Amino acid sequence: MTSDAMVMHVVGASALIVVAAHAVGHVARRLKQPYIVGQLAAGIALGPSLLGSVAPGAQHTLFPQQIGPALTGFSQFSLVVFLFAVGYELDLKVLGDRARSAVTVAVASFVVPMAVGSGCALLFQEQLRDLGMPRHLGASTVVFAGVALSITAVPVLTAIVRENGLARTVPGVVAVSAAGLLDVVGWTVLAGVLLHSGGGVGTPDWQWRVVLAAGFVALMLVAARPVLRGLLWRTRMDPSLRLALLIGFALGSAWVTDALGLHVIFGALLAGVVVPREDGGTLDPDLVRPLHEVGSLLLPFFFVVSGQSVTLDGLNVTGWVVLAVVTVLAVTTKTAGGTLAARLGGLDRDDARTVGVLMSTRGLTELIALNAGFQAGLVSRSLYSVLVFMALATTLLTQPLLILVGALSDRTRRVLPDGDGAHTAPAADLG
Repeated sequence: MTSDAMVMHVVGASALIVVAAHAVGHVARRLKQPYIVGQLAAGIALGPSLLGSVAPGAQHTLFPQQIGPALTGFSQFSLVVFLFAVGYELDLKVLGDRARSAVTVAVASFVVPMAVGSGCALLFQEQLRDLGMPRHLGASTVVFAGVALSITAVPVLTAIVRENGLARTVPGVVAVSAAGLLDVVGWTVLAGVLLHSGGGVGTPDWQWRVVLAAGFVALMLVAARPVLRGLLWRTRMDPSLRLALLIGFALGSAWVTDALGLHVIFGALLAGVVVPREDGGTLDPDLVRPLHEVGSLLLPFFFVVSGQSVTLDGLNVTGWVVLAVVTVLAVTTKTAGGTLAARLGGLDRDDARTVGVLMSTRGLTELIALNAGFQAGLVSRSLYSVLVFMALATTLLTQPLLILVGALSDRTRRVLPDGDGAHTAPAADLG
């Protein structure tokens, strides 16, 4: 394939990816499911699991190996923009009077699934061998198995909360706040796992990577915000130029963390966290709106690239059993742990059940973490496929479970007064 032919092939494949992902996302929303679930389903459908099984020739023609690097580049760019926006919107000050409940729910929703996931990885190593895992699992793989069950997707959860009218209710505020706290803990643990698991060729030993990563984080937290405020805000810079420079800043931060043997996701998140807000701590609409638009447009590339590694048709009997068990554990550990913690945090029975169900939402954030672990060699292709479908299943189950526990009933909904939690949802919907 000539270079000109490859470029045009990328253009054609991109057209298919964008149209298919957003069309299926629209269908998912009509079915009362998050938009992102439809995009994820489209990405998997365009991979070997569906299109590759039904029409392998067409799948190979549409997505030949030669265009893989270009699609991966679009995928990584979309991840950086998306997580840069997530980091910018992260604000733990929204906890307010619900801090005790949110912290209790966050701790339980992380510790319980973490313990169950890591414990199962140790107990069922023989079964995991049938999915391509090594005979003896390393510490990084065991911890990663726990992280895979512990993730809660804040963007998707926020979309579900908003679309169900729960944004200004006690369970809605507690769930979103707890998920934000859990994200901080989860990303930190995942960063440690990736640092310990080893970097690419030419990267230093993990001890040096920890030191260098800690130094980079400290530099970003201490110096980046005042420098950015002085250069980009006080100079009254044009918003479009400021956006371009900040995306460049996020890409540079992602490049540094990737070079340290981490993943681009951590640099993008960190860049978003250190970007200054407006006076009073409010978000800059000239920054948030285009970030969401760019992220929403390009995220389908991430789903398609991730879907190319999902091989559902290649799962054996053990794989299907593991998928069923992991899905049940993923739902029960989150809902039970979140519900009990919410009750201990002072919520009534109905509100606590709603919080527990909401904390089981995974979606995009889970897929990002799984992709990072797969690229680091912590999970095999078959186990990666199982975990991706677990993420999809648990997200699809959230809406039916909300209806089951009566979360949408007027008798279970206590609306908070204005100013208490009304600002917990992001300005736009990436979920």
